Amino acid sequence: MRILFIIIIMMLISGCIKNEDRGGVMGNVINLPEPLKKGNMSLEEAIAKRRSIRDYTTQPITLKELAQILWAAQGITSSDGKRAAPSAGALYPMDIYVVAGNVDGLEQGVYLYLPDKHALQLKIKGDERDKLCYAALSQAWVKEAPASIVIVANYEKLTWKYGERGIRYAHIEAGHISQNIYLQATSLGLGTVNVGAFDDTMVKEILKATGTPLVIMPVGHRS
Repeated sequence: MRILFIIIIMMLISGCIKNEDRGGVMGNVINLPEPLKKGNMSLEEAIAKRRSIRDYTTQPITLKELAQILWAAQGITSSDGKRAAPSAGALYPMDIYVVAGNVDGLEQGVYLYLPDKHALQLKIKGDERDKLCYAALSQAWVKEAPASIVIVANYEKLTWKYGERGIRYAHIEAGHISQNIYLQATSLGLGTVNVGAFDDTMVKEILKATGTPLVIMPVGHRS
């Protein structure tokens, strides 16, 4: 029995035991399900069907769906660390946060996406959607969606090389990320919308972020 226990522990440490659908927790880091590289909807169909959706059902989204959207936003797509969205000088100044309230398989809380690990790091426990909604000038869809993705820019990661023009490059990159989220959500049968009206200081405090929040994107099932 003791030998069997030792074998199981060794397998866990070596990564031999995996949970493909629900991810796994190591401390406050949640390993996400592996992303799909081929879906059921063509790119052309996703472009044609993409719309800004502000009304959501009460149905939760799954951890697998959230993981797929995060991968589309900033996931690693090459052996040399290139990501799903282009970035000036491959400097990747964006942080992607998740404010989760109704995600099947994920505790309510605020999370930071870790692209290199395809994982989420828990920053704050609890449902912060009410606070995020208030910070977003009480736009109800921020509260009603199962989760919101927040794109945060760290301008200094670009301006050290490109000067003030780096700020423009960051905004261009945020647009790339946002469209990836839109198209991936559409292909999964979900909806999202760009929310740009919010109190920057309040959103930073909710996320405990150091950068500048640019976009909030609620994600959920279309009503």
